[in-house]
Order: sequence, then C-alpha cells, then structure tokens
Amino acid sequence: MIKKNSINNEKIVDLLSIVKSFDHVKAVNNVSLGINEGEFFSLLGPSGCGKTTLLRIIAGFEKPENGDVFINGTNVNSVAPNNRPTNMVFQNYAIFPHLNVSENVGYGLRNTNLSKDQILKKIDGALQLVGLKGYNKRASSALSGGQRQRVALARALILKPRVLLLDEPLSALDKNLREQMQFELRQLQKSVGITFILVTHDQTEALTMSDRVGVMFNGKVDQVATPEQIYNKPETKKVAAFIGSMNFFETKCLEKSSKTVTVFHKDLGNVKLLKNNIFGVENTKLTIGIRPENLKIISGNLKIQSKFFTAKIVEKSFMGDTMLYSIKLNQSENNNTYNISVSDIKNSPNPNIGDKISVTFEEDDVVAYYEE
Repeated sequence: MIKKNSINNEKIVDLLSIVKSFDHVKAVNNVSLGINEGEFFSLLGPSGCGKTTLLRIIAGFEKPENGDVFINGTNVNSVAPNNRPTNMVFQNYAIFPHLNVSENVGYGLRNTNLSKDQILKKIDGALQLVGLKGYNKRASSALSGGQRQRVALARALILKPRVLLLDEPLSALDKNLREQMQFELRQLQKSVGITFILVTHDQTEALTMSDRVGVMFNGKVDQVATPEQIYNKPETKKVAAFIGSMNFFETKCLEKSSKTVTVFHKDLGNVKLLKNNIFGVENTKLTIGIRPENLKIISGNLKIQSKFFTAKIVEKSFMGDTMLYSIKLNQSENNNTYNISVSDIKNSPNPNIGDKISVTFEEDDVVAYYEE
C-alpha cells in the first residue's frame, strides 16, 4: 500500500493504479488520476468505458482489486461509503416518493445531534442554494424533472461533502432544460467551492461545465486536459473522433525539420504540420485531422489561399445555426465523404449538391497522429 505522505496535497482525490474487473473483463485498467480541490472535473466516454465504475470506486460502492484511492491525503480503500467525505447524486436522483421535499433534503441529518430547528435551518439553506426556496412541503410526485434534480443536489450538499460525485444527473432531462441545468450546476459549483466529479457520455455537457476533462475508452484514460485542449489538440485519434467531428486524411511523410513535418495527400497536396500538433510514436505514415469548421469554402471573389483543394458537394443539411456540407474529393480512390461546417451562413458561399468547390484551411489548425 502506498504511504500517505507521497500524495500531492493539492489533490483532493488521487487514484493510483486502479484496477477493477467484472467477469474477467477489466472495467478499469490501471488508471492513475489526480483531481484538484475545488475543480469541476468530468469523466467523459462512451457507454461501457468504465467511467461510472471509477466514480463508484471513489464513492466506495465498488472496491478496486488493485491500486489505492486517496481522498484529502488519506487512503480510503477500507473506508465505508458513509464514512468518506463524499456524496453522490445518482442518475435516477433516488428521491423518496413518500417524503416531501423537506424530508428528502434533510434525510441524511436524521441521525445527527442537531436540533430540529438546526435541521430546518440547514434544509432552508440547501433549498435556497439550488433555487427551491419555499418548496419545503411540496410532494415529491408534484416535482418536474429539473426540480427533482435540484432536490437531489440539495440532499447531497446539505452534508457538506469535500467531493460531490454526479452520475449522469442530466441525462433524463430534455435538451432545453439540460442546457439550463448545465449552467446552474456550474454556477452552483463555483458558489459552494467544493470539488465536483461528473460522469457523462455527453461531450457538450463535459466541455461546457468542466475545468478539466478525462476521456476514457476501454477502462483507460486516454487524455486529461482542459476542454479547449481536448477539443483543439486531442492527443489520440480516438479522442479526436469522439469529441466533436473530425475529418481524417491518410498521408505520407515527405520531410522533417526541427519544428515541422511535411506530409503529402493526393488531394490536399503538401501540408506542413507543427510538431506540437503531432501525437503518437514516430513512423512514416500520418493521419491528419481537420475539424469541419476549419474547412472554408472559397467564394469567387476571395483571393485563393496558399492551401486549398477541390471537391464536390454530395449532401447539404441545414442545422439551424450552421450549414453542414458533405463533400467528396476529386482524386481520392475511396468513397469517403468529409464534412464542412459553416456557421456564418448569411455571409458565406451557398453551393448546391453537385457543385464543385474550392476549400481552404490553415495548416496551424491541423492535428496529426502517427499510425500505430
């Protein structure tokens, strides 16, 4: 077992070499992860990647078969969930239907030494914190989805945990309410100042609310970074494909210098890549990635940029605030299609299906991955 004094004191949660298996399948595979005090941290990944298992290990509902869990510098491997400085908001909120709002929120205070007046005062404070002042006597059955979520948050926060664990708490809400609650959750976290750890498969949710994001696949954490870094400089091809949309082009290396690598693609031509934007173990083949919004359709009166290629529009979709074009390249032998996303619809060219277009991009916006 690792000694307490080897832990960085700035980390409120420190996971060291965590392994957890179910039926001989590793749900969490040797994960080491530090989460700082006071930050909003999200575990993001597809279903079955191990993110909820990792959250349950922090909470104490699952025991790791290997590794150590430290919370606030103390090893809690053998500490029961109710004795850890954590609390959890579950996906289904776990609101007691036979109790009113006040009784639900104050449920965890029943066995404390607090007087009735002290408990009621704490309940009032928790409800005010989540925007439910005056809802004390409201029946649980009379609450909307958003109100139920707020009750679950108030019940979790009333015990003043050092870490609040959130297991996809917004997944059951409709789009508009979910977006509203994303903002409210982030504001709540800032106001209370405690660490929030969110599990979600919704990339927009994670990028919108988080200080940092850990992206998981197959029981492992591929990248931990700020939302901007995760989106603009994904360090693996899997992260690049999972976060947003990415156009991938297979290329061959032509020339290397101290700061750049030049690659060739039969449609894009020579592309000079910054070495800071290249990831993986170096070899002769590179897959480059360009976000749809970083591809620009060149209008007739616009001066041709230094980097451009020609393509044909095969599909066109109006998305409300954006126009999405699917294109095929002129010289590629495969049937791959690539996407262009245009946000400034009114001031941009408006080609139709079947039209041939010229497309430009900035080489600084390109990321690349050496093929494994």
